[in-house]
Amino acid sequence: MEWSTVTDWLGSHGVRILIILLMSGAFYLVLRRFVPRAVKVHVARTMKKKRKTEIEKRATTLSRVLVTTGVILIAIAALFMILSEVGINITPVVAGFGIAGIAIGFGAQSLVKDFIAGIFILIENQYSVGDVVRIADIAGIVEEINLRRTILRDLDGIVHSVPNGEIRVASNFTKEWSRVNMNISVGYGEDLDHVMEVLNRIGKEMAEEPYWSELILGAPQVLRVDAFEDSGIAIKILGETQPIKQWEVMGELRRRIKRVFDEEGIEIPWPHTKVYFGSPPPPKAPTEAPAPPRPPGEVLPPDEEGAE
Repeated sequence: MEWSTVTDWLGSHGVRILIILLMSGAFYLVLRRFVPRAVKVHVARTMKKKRKTEIEKRATTLSRVLVTTGVILIAIAALFMILSEVGINITPVVAGFGIAGIAIGFGAQSLVKDFIAGIFILIENQYSVGDVVRIADIAGIVEEINLRRTILRDLDGIVHSVPNGEIRVASNFTKEWSRVNMNISVGYGEDLDHVMEVLNRIGKEMAEEPYWSELILGAPQVLRVDAFEDSGIAIKILGETQPIKQWEVMGELRRRIKRVFDEEGIEIPWPHTKVYFGSPPPPKAPTEAPAPPRPPGEVLPPDEEGAE
């Protein structure tokens, strides 16, 4: 009797639970397969004038958030349906979740703040996966974004998890394009016109080479004489590159500048101190003439003898 009850239950409710699980798996596969494609098509239409890399980063960011949110919703719906098939009345459960949600809402205001901030980050496209940003005084490349937090990896390889509610200012170093911004110092005795001509030539030749021409959008050129420093004169150079390529371009540019400066005999100053040695002061003249020496064998009076 008991075995027949079990078989009857499995024949009715067990099959339904299996169908629920299969449908949930199917929805998950559809979500993982078609949502990224649909998001990519939509982003490409709305960002026609943007670069391909920007479109890909935006599509990747939105796809990950939507897929993660969809998986959570599918899991919750499947759980409720299975509980209903098992015979548990889900109405009190739903009501309990509602009451618990209100209590959690009062106790976890920072969590709600994180979610709201995450929504605005995604809507405003402040940054995407693959961008180099500075948020909450931490700089690094964005590895993951969701509605609650942003994950960064800095240059040392350290992974930082930053709650979205803690982000006051988001500085994006790789939004659409990046900039070469560097100062080159030369000695005070150099001809600045000649130095600027050499720097402009280096930047132009570099931008015309096959490999670097794909990374450089605007050849690095001299902007101005930027400052009179303690040891030399600073000349500012600006240029535009593909996103996240400015550091590679600046490194190669410094290497070429050092080589050409050595060939041209242009001095690259370094901090140093000049010491001046003057002549010693003349000896001071005596204020009183010294007393003449006493003859040998001279006897002094008692009072003078005591004074001596």
